[in-house]
Amino acid sequence: MNTRTPPHAELDLEHFLPYRLSVLSNRVSSAIAQVYSERFSLSVTEWRVMAVLGRYPGLSANEVAQRTGMDKVAVSRAVSRMVDAGRLLRQMHDDDRRRSVLRLSRAGYTIYDQITPLALAFERRLLDGIDADERELLVRLLDRLDELELQAEAGQGPAP
Repeated sequence: MNTRTPPHAELDLEHFLPYRLSVLSNRVSSAIAQVYSERFSLSVTEWRVMAVLGRYPGLSANEVAQRTGMDKVAVSRAVSRMVDAGRLLRQMHDDDRRRSVLRLSRAGYTIYDQITPLALAFERRLLDGIDADERELLVRLLDRLDELELQAEAGQGPAP
């Protein structure tokens, strides 16, 4: 009986960029989520929806999903919970009656205005160990990776 396992492709996760970015993103999101989850009963998805609408009021749920890179169904569920909780207002778009737009309600802005300084303070603590040149480089690299990912998604990047 042959007990040898046939060779398989090997993926070194510790050096695989998508995996590393995902793990880091999850850890950072979880750390800050503890603050707004406990104080405001918000999920990570709900906070991201709130953060986007606080910056860009009047978007549709699909536009929020596009801006955040989150699943449309997850965004839709978060929006429904937030509308039910009185944190979001859903209105029909003036020019397109088939499309609804979202805005933070007064209660939503009250929460947003409390979480935003906490999130910014968390970001400052996180970046304290990186000098100004490294921060600038990090931002440039993230912007470049974003461009390259969009090109690859559109089939314009290097072949896999």
